[in-house]
Amino acid sequence: MNVMSYAAGAAQIGTVTIGAPLVIGLMRQVRARWEGRAGGGMLQPWRDLRKQLGKQQITPQGTTLVFTSAPAVLAGTTLLIAAIVPLVATGSPLDSSADLFAVVGLLFLGTVALTLAGIDTGTSFGGMGASREITIAALVEPTILLAVFALSIQAGSSNLGALVTNTLANPGLVASLTGVLAFVALVIVIIAETGRLPVDNPATHLELTMVHEAMVLEYAGPRLALVEWASAMRLTVVLALLANLFLPWGIAGGQPSAAAVIVGVAAVTVKVGVLAVLLASAEVFIAKLRLFRVPELLAGSFLLALLAVTAANFFTVAGPQ
Repeated sequence: MNVMSYAAGAAQIGTVTIGAPLVIGLMRQVRARWEGRAGGGMLQPWRDLRKQLGKQQITPQGTTLVFTSAPAVLAGTTLLIAAIVPLVATGSPLDSSADLFAVVGLLFLGTVALTLAGIDTGTSFGGMGASREITIAALVEPTILLAVFALSIQAGSSNLGALVTNTLANPGLVASLTGVLAFVALVIVIIAETGRLPVDNPATHLELTMVHEAMVLEYAGPRLALVEWASAMRLTVVLALLANLFLPWGIAGGQPSAAAVIVGVAAVTVKVGVLAVLLASAEVFIAKLRLFRVPELLAGSFLLALLAVTAANFFTVAGPQ
């Protein structure tokens, strides 16, 4: 490990923490333009965070440590994922910890923390949102495992850095049957994991449709700012990971130079920006699914991930013969 490896790790965390609200602002601005509105600008989420940080912190009566600690757990797990997954470089100091199962476990830990916080409030909205969120998570996390596991069969490792390196060495894998099936499955579950349309609508507070918003209704002030910031970082991280698993070009290598780190930051910024624009544009033309139809969509993504694993095993075994 050289000094630039640590700089690459710091660059990953800095890019995610600073850029995450800008990603949300970009998506809102794209939707506003599609809908014929001016929009609040890309910096509006930062203004909202600053406003929330200046408000009084309120703790609902009867809540416990679960409620007060959930925002920190959600933000901490997201920052840890941003530190270990290959976003800017594959040779960061914590790259060896970027195991598929560890990353999915951290994602699920943040989801569980926020779910328990919703239940801890004792309100009907909190309990309703928590039950919906954990139902979606129970279908999403196995699909993420299977989809990325299909890629790991070809790479011979469940380390995400090894997966990115293998894709760089074998770019044809992206257009293979395994790669296409895994990509489609991951796109669907990432939409569900981050609470975007058609699974959830982040711009509504209607009790019949909201999932994520129902769990955070009782938060205010700095805790609400931390939850919103962590949610934005979560979206940024999974979009960056999706881009680097299938289009890793521009990412710095194992012993990066200063120029390679700068190029890596620029590359992941462009890729996340393009994915955010595409996702926001698609949301304009997609209606929210009924809650009882969401499991059907996620079951379809699970089937695609299972087919990706089957295809990876078939072609891996049949190839050498």
